[in-house]
Amino acid sequence: MCPSLPCLRVWALKPCQASRAHVFSSWCLANATDGVRLAARIVDTPCNEMNTDTFLEEINKVGKELGIIPTIIRDEELKTRGFGGIYGVGKAALHPPALAVLSHTPDGATQTIAWVGKGIVYDTGGLSIKGKTTMPGMKRDCGGAAAVLGAFRAAIKQGFKDNLHAVFCLAENSVGPNATRPDDIHLLYSGKTVEINNTDAEGRLVLADGVSYACKDLGADIILDMATLTGAQGIATGKYHAAVLTNSAEWEAACVKAGRKCGDLVHPLVYCPELHFSEFTSAVADMKNSVADRDNSPSSCAGLFIASHIGFDWPGVWVHLDIAAPVHAGERATGFGVALLLALFGRASEDPLLNLVSPLGCEVDVEEGDVGRDSKRRRLV
Repeated sequence: MCPSLPCLRVWALKPCQASRAHVFSSWCLANATDGVRLAARIVDTPCNEMNTDTFLEEINKVGKELGIIPTIIRDEELKTRGFGGIYGVGKAALHPPALAVLSHTPDGATQTIAWVGKGIVYDTGGLSIKGKTTMPGMKRDCGGAAAVLGAFRAAIKQGFKDNLHAVFCLAENSVGPNATRPDDIHLLYSGKTVEINNTDAEGRLVLADGVSYACKDLGADIILDMATLTGAQGIATGKYHAAVLTNSAEWEAACVKAGRKCGDLVHPLVYCPELHFSEFTSAVADMKNSVADRDNSPSSCAGLFIASHIGFDWPGVWVHLDIAAPVHAGERATGFGVALLLALFGRASEDPLLNLVSPLGCEVDVEEGDVGRDSKRRRLV
C-alpha cells in the first residue's frame, strides 16, 4: 500500500489573466524594491549629507511624485506648538529638528492608519555621550523614518484604500551649548512631563511626540511606530529579527506572519505595562525617559514609554517595531521595514499581490454582537 502523498493544486489562468497578473506583480515588486533602495540609501548616507533639511528634501520629492504636499513643523515652531520631545532632542544641532507628515486621504476610506518613523539623522548620545566604539554607525538611527518613507511611496503607488499618514520625527542628537541636560524636564505633545536622566534615550522622546500627534491631530485608529530604538533589541531578538511590541495579540501574530511572508523577520517582546512601566518613575515629573534597571526587559520598556503618550487604555491598535539590528548587515543598510509594512497592511492595498501576502483580514472571527464593542482594537486592515 502506497503512503499518502501531499495534494498539489494547480490553477491555470487564461492568457489574458496570466498576462495581467504578471504585469501587476511586476509593478508591485518594482515599487517595493524601489522603496527598499530609497530607505537603504538614506540610511547609508552620512549626516554631513543627510541632515534634517536633506531628509525633508527627500520627503518633499516623494510628496511631489505622489501629488501630496507635506505638512512640516520645524525649529522654533515645534517649541511653540508643544513638541517638547522633538525640539528638546534636536535643538543643539546646526540643522533644526522637524516633524513632517505625508497624508493620503482617498474617498471611501473607512479607517485611518499612521506610520510614525524615528528619524535621528545622527546620534552622538547628546551630553550622555557615546564612546568612540559605539558612536560610529549612528548615521543609521534614521532607519525607521527611512523605511516609512520607502513603504509609503510604494503603498500609495500601488493604490491604498484607507487614510494613511506617514509621520517623520526628525532631529540630530548633537552636543552644544543649547543641548538638553540630564535633569532637564520637558513637556511633550501628549501633555506629560518627562525628566531626562539619559540624553542617549532620545528616540522614544521624538516618537512620543509623533504618536501623540497621530492620535490627537490625525485621529488614527491604528498607530505603528518604527525605530532603531534600542541596542538591547539585538540581544532580545537577534540580528535578523525586528522586535514587535503591541497592545493587540492579533496584530502581534500578524506581524510575525507578515515577516515570514516578506522576509523582514519579526519576533515579539513582552507587553506588560503593569509590571514594567514603574521603571520610569520620577519624583519630579510624570516619568523619566530611561529605565532604572537595564536588566528588566529594556527594549519592552522603551516601547512602553512611547505607548504611554497615547495611553495604555487607548482603544485603538498600537504597534511598535524596533529594527535597530536588522536595519544593517555589516557596513551597509538593508532597507529593512519597507517590505514588512507593505505585507502587513496589504489588505488595505488595491494590489492583488499585496492582498495575497497580507496576514490580516482573513483569520479574524468576530461575533456579530462584538462588532460595536472594542471595534477599533478588533478590526484588522
